[in-house]
This record gives sequence, structure tokens and C-alpha cells, in this order.
Amino acid sequence: MNAGEQLSLWGLISSASLLVQLVMLMLLLASVISWVMIIQRGTYLSRARKSMINFERKFWSGSDLNQLFRDGNAAAEKGKIDGVESLFRAGFTEFTRLRQQGKSSPAAVMEGTERAMRVAMSREQEKVEMNLPFLATVGSVSPYIGLFGTVWGIMNSFRGLATMHQATIATVAPGISEALIATAMGLFAAIPAVMAFNRYSAKAEWLLSSYETFAEEFSSILHRRVHAAG
Repeated sequence: MNAGEQLSLWGLISSASLLVQLVMLMLLLASVISWVMIIQRGTYLSRARKSMINFERKFWSGSDLNQLFRDGNAAAEKGKIDGVESLFRAGFTEFTRLRQQGKSSPAAVMEGTERAMRVAMSREQEKVEMNLPFLATVGSVSPYIGLFGTVWGIMNSFRGLATMHQATIATVAPGISEALIATAMGLFAAIPAVMAFNRYSAKAEWLLSSYETFAEEFSSILHRRVHAAG
């Protein structure tokens, strides 16, 4: 292998020690998985935001709650209901069931309705925050994994220099260069993960806050209805 090939990116990776190559492979896999999750999370959060805006527009347009519930039956049967509509259906289903029984007091009806919405809210929170911990882990750990590979590679380079009678830049450069690739790969994996985590965490927080606001407003509407009927 001539000097140009030895200092090429592939030449440096292929000539690295086994441990450094394993570190590079680990960082590459972390980067690929992160990008898959970044795209998946971005798509989901954008769809959830649009879904919430569309449903709230229908909800506050003055539509009958029973008709609004029936309009979502087809999607609910296919398991395509999530977000704020999931809170609505969980609360309205429990509210209607307790009202039809005729044995529950207004306070008991509202308590059951709010409990059902809290359970639905917990499920939606899991969906919204899914994969965010992994992105946070990749963003915080990858640079250190890359640094470990760099330190190990440099140690090997200096160990090799100990056996040489005359050390020059030409003999040191390949070993140090291949070691620094591990740090570069760690940063390559970490930077997009950190940026995505910060952006998606803010979006998730906004969505969950909007869900909680809707649940409180919907609970107030049902509270007025059950006491008016009473």
C-alpha cells in the first residue's frame, strides 16, 4: 500500500486496530439508527400536530359531540386514532357509559371520565416521547466512545514508535489519523442526535401541553352537560 492509499479514508479505517474498528462500527450503527429515528419522529410529530389542529377545528366548530364521535368510528376500528382525538374518544366513551347506567352521581361520572382521559393521556405521552431517550443517549455518549477509540489508536501508534530507531512525521501520521477518525465519527453521530432531541423535545412538550389543555376544556364541557342534565 503506497502513502496515498495509506492516508485515504478507507486505508486509514482498514489499517486501524481491531478495537478502533469496532468503535467505528458501533458509532456508524448508532448514527444510522439515529437517522432512522430522526426521520420517523419528525414524520410522527408533524402528523400529530396536523391531526390535532384539524380535530380541534371540527370540535370547536359547534359540531354535535355524538356525531363527532360517530365520525371517528371507522378510523377507530382500524386503530388509526391517536393524539387529541384519542383523548376525546376515551373521555366521551366513559362519560356515555356511566350516564347510560343511570346509577352514578354527576361527581362519579366526571371522576370516571377524567380517569379515562388520564389513561389515554399517558398512552399518548409514550407515543410522543418514543425514541427521544435513545437520541439523547447517542448525543451524549458518542463523543466519548469516539474519544476512547482515538486514545486507544494513539496509544498503539506510540507503542509502535518505541520499536523504531528514527521517528518521523511520515511514520506517526497514519496511526494518529486513523485514531482521529473515531473522534470524527463520534461527533458525526452525536451532533444530529442532539439537534433532533432538542427540537423534538420542544415539539413533544408543546403537543402534550396542548393535549392537557384540550382535556381540561373537554372536561369542563362534560361537567356542564352532566350537571345540566341532573
